[in-house]
Parts: sequence; C-alpha cells; structure tokens
Amino acid sequence: MSTTASEPAGGHLTDDVVGMSHHDTLARRILVVWLPLFCFMFVLLFPFYWMAITAVKPNDQLTNYAAHSPFWVVGPTLDHIKYLLFETSYPGWLWNTVIVSVCSTVIALAASVFAAYAIERIRFTGARVTGLLVFLAYLIPPSILFIPLAFIVFQVGIFDSRLALILTYPTFLIPFCTWLLMGYFRSIPFELEESALVDGATRWQILTRVILPLAVPGLISAGIFAFTLAWNEFIYALTFIQSSENKTVPVGVLTELVRGDVYEWGSLMAGALIGSLPVVILYSFFVDYYVSSMTGAVKE
Repeated sequence: MSTTASEPAGGHLTDDVVGMSHHDTLARRILVVWLPLFCFMFVLLFPFYWMAITAVKPNDQLTNYAAHSPFWVVGPTLDHIKYLLFETSYPGWLWNTVIVSVCSTVIALAASVFAAYAIERIRFTGARVTGLLVFLAYLIPPSILFIPLAFIVFQVGIFDSRLALILTYPTFLIPFCTWLLMGYFRSIPFELEESALVDGATRWQILTRVILPLAVPGLISAGIFAFTLAWNEFIYALTFIQSSENKTVPVGVLTELVRGDVYEWGSLMAGALIGSLPVVILYSFFVDYYVSSMTGAVKE
C-alpha cells in the first residue's frame, strides 16, 4: 500500500519537473534575459557610439543626412580632435577638472569619514536625526545654493579661481558621502570596536586601525561617487569661473565651442568623449569594490 501511495507523489513530482522544463527553452531565455540585456546595453552604449562617430566625421557628413547616413561614418578624419587638443584650451580645461575633482573629493572624504563615524558609532542623542538631516542637505538643489555661495565667493576673494570650486564642491559632496559611509559603517560589527576599547585603544586608533581598513570598499565607492559628481558639475563652475584658462571641461566645451548659433559638433563630441573616459576608466578599475560597498550600505 505504501508503494502504491508513493507512486502518485513521485509521478506528480516528475510531471512538475517536466512541466517546468518549457520555461528554460531558448525562446524564453531570449525574451527574459537577452532581449532586456540588449536593450539595456543599447541605451547605455549608444551615446558613446554617437559621440565617437561624430568626433571623426568630416564636416560635410555632420548635417547632410540626405547623402550620408547619421549612424556610421565614411572616410573618418581626426581634424576635430586635432582642433580640440591643439587649437583650443581643452588640455587646460582637462587639467583644471582633474585638480578640482581630486582635491574636492579628498576634502569631502575626510569630512565624511569623521561625520559618518560620529553618527553611527559613538551613539550620541539625536544621531539618527542628524544623519537624516545630513542626507536631506544633499537633496537641496544646487540652483538654490549657488546664489548664497556666489556671495561668499565674491566676499572671500576667490572668484575665478580653482580654489572657488575646490571649496564649494564639498557642500554637495559631503552630505552624500556621509550618508553612503553611514550605511557601510553600520555593517561593521560593533564587537570589534568594543574589543578595541577593552584593550585600551582610543577612538582615533579605532578609526584608523579598525574601522577604516574594513571600510576600504565603502571609501572607494564614496570616492568614485564624489569624483564623478565633481567631474560633471556644471552650475558652480559656470557661475564662479569667468576666464577661459580656469574653466573645467563641462563649462569650457559648451561655452568655447558654441559661438552664437554655430555649433562645432565634431569638436563638441570629441570633447565630451575624451572628458568621459577618466570616469569610465575609474569605474572599470574599482567595480568590485563598488559592488561590495553597495551591498554593505544596503544590508541593514
């Protein structure tokens, strides 16, 4: 009787396995996996493809769509890139962007580490409210902040200098980096810190020898985000910088390569493409740390 009773169960299990096998067909994999992946890759990579082909198109192919296809190039040329690198101030804009982005990222990370550690690990009254207020500060649009910041920049006397950007960029970098590091510090076990306190370690020693070595992925992720935001920032750089030699790439490309109603599309796209490469390279080198830090930040 037990054998007879078990047969339907076994048969039912086999029927379920067979019935579910049709979900693993090639057509379903194409529909569920490959088609969405293709759409995602197309949306992600098409702007880079468009910038690349426009940067090497001759002038007669840029707007003459009746005789030339807009989606590929015939007889590519490097004239636009040569003009950008040797007849404009683009190398100087690129150098200014690097200096401003690196310096503001370092300042933002240093301040964010202390703020995130104090909010998450010291456990003072109102720590959670303080953390929420820090994050809400990041949500304030730059279009509102640049007006009072412009007044301060003029009063201090650093207008039209890289220092104006280095000191103002942390105003929107620190809140976001602090919020990100708070989530990562929260994932580090408190027992490690308590053991260090029992052994006589100071708060500074705990931060530098226990917390920071474990938070390297979070620091790298926050640094990448801060560097990317500083690299692409436009409003502050447009407001606080006037001379051409002090401009950054986003402002310089737009203001110097557009003359009235004349758009130098080849040089514009070449400048945008070259300007995006450092961020792409940075992400490609630290993608593993970035993913692990995102996991730690949302774990709690």
